[in-house]
Amino acid sequence: MDAANVENVAAQHVLLDTGFAQRVKALACTAPLHDLDARKAAVQSADLTRYQMAELALHAIDLVTLAMDFATGASSETVVADLSRYAAEQASDRPESEHERAARWVLENLLNVGSADRGFRAVYGVRTPDGQYERRDFDFKLLEEVPGADGEIYLRATNEAVNVLVGALEVDIESAQVSADVRLETLIRRGRLSDAQAAAQAARYRTIQYAEILRQRLEATSRDVRTVDWLTAMPTFIAEALDHIEARYKAENAILVNITEARDTADTPDRKRQAAALVDIVRDCLRRHEQLQGALQEAGRRFRTEQDRQTFAAPAARADLDLHAQLLQPTLQLPVRDADKALSVFFTRGVGLAVPHALRLVDMFTLLTTPPPEREVLGAAVEEPELSDEPEPDAFPPECYDHLERLLDLDPQAPRRLSGLLEEARTLHPQLPLLTVVRVLALAAQEIGPAVRHGAASVLIAVDDGTHLNDPDFAGADLIVARAAITPSPASTDTESALPDAIQERGAA
Repeated sequence: MDAANVENVAAQHVLLDTGFAQRVKALACTAPLHDLDARKAAVQSADLTRYQMAELALHAIDLVTLAMDFATGASSETVVADLSRYAAEQASDRPESEHERAARWVLENLLNVGSADRGFRAVYGVRTPDGQYERRDFDFKLLEEVPGADGEIYLRATNEAVNVLVGALEVDIESAQVSADVRLETLIRRGRLSDAQAAAQAARYRTIQYAEILRQRLEATSRDVRTVDWLTAMPTFIAEALDHIEARYKAENAILVNITEARDTADTPDRKRQAAALVDIVRDCLRRHEQLQGALQEAGRRFRTEQDRQTFAAPAARADLDLHAQLLQPTLQLPVRDADKALSVFFTRGVGLAVPHALRLVDMFTLLTTPPPEREVLGAAVEEPELSDEPEPDAFPPECYDHLERLLDLDPQAPRRLSGLLEEARTLHPQLPLLTVVRVLALAAQEIGPAVRHGAASVLIAVDDGTHLNDPDFAGADLIVARAAITPSPASTDTESALPDAIQERGAA
């Protein structure tokens, strides 16, 4: 077998191992739910054997996910109250206190209350490029408690929890969303509203997942801007997210039209109810898109604010390392195999470029006996800044202004539309249309009084008569641009309030 074939076989093994690892992770995310049914008989405070705990756990994740907003989450008491109603359906003959106890027990186990980091861990294995079997740890959480902007504690579902709801892990959100939209539209067109409702819920979960990834990256930025790549990765992510929102708006508005038609033309109450539920789900997706768009527009400003704050923040105080009590004594109590790992980690980081400070008597003596450096009374000399004499380049080339002057040299009896001026400007210079729009907008906002005071013979004006501008590059009103002669009224003593007769006649027309 030649080298190329060996590399191809190795690449295929890597792809197979990656897919296998994703399936193992997907299975591991559902393990805490199955573990609830295995441990419910061991609960001593109540008899919970009548309840289907995995189903209640899925309901709990669903309640938290749908209650999640970009800045807030779900209230734990609200989730317990809603989850108690699902528990009551499974055991209607049991008291309400037991239903609440079952709901609270499920929520506490999804949060993994009692563990050090409130997370779950699964061990899986992959093959290394040299053919060896390597064990790895997969740490994940399903629900977590996070503080909100108002100081309250909210529940939020993690990315792994949302993947449990849709039955996938580590997939491309954009591709999954497009596939869900196509499937949803096909099911609606075929009249399969029950399947369409499940597909619509999966599409909404994908939208929530997209916003959750953005929220996590912004939170990481608020902790340390260096942990997020704002030079390449985040601008690319924001651009892709905005494209995602634009595509989803078009797709979901089209789907909303089909669902509304199916709801209005439904011949049975059940189909009308299902179609109405689909309308609510798609409208909720559109609402979440608006929130995501607002967060994306604020992302750049938030990064700059955090960058300024963290740049000028005081360095964190660090405690001195006690080598004897914190390293030597604990290491002497370990077996040689475990002690070697701890010492290797310490010396690997301790002999690098940034050596951790270890307090020694000789260092303290040196610091105490070293005289302070002499300082200048008036401070250090201030260096003169080097200023450039080069003028700032013009925004438009000089020939654009010459073309603009000839373009706006209008006949007082022949006003023109802005759309006609833009068409002629494109034939003269590529940058002339933008300069024309800027000048016409300035004309629309100018006052006649200054021109009268300066004794101008005529003035250019722009008037909006409600006509829409039909242009490939600009949008808004198709303004009427005209040159009006200034004729001061002799009967008026206030030149600022005396409008020209010609302007009054043209305004009346």
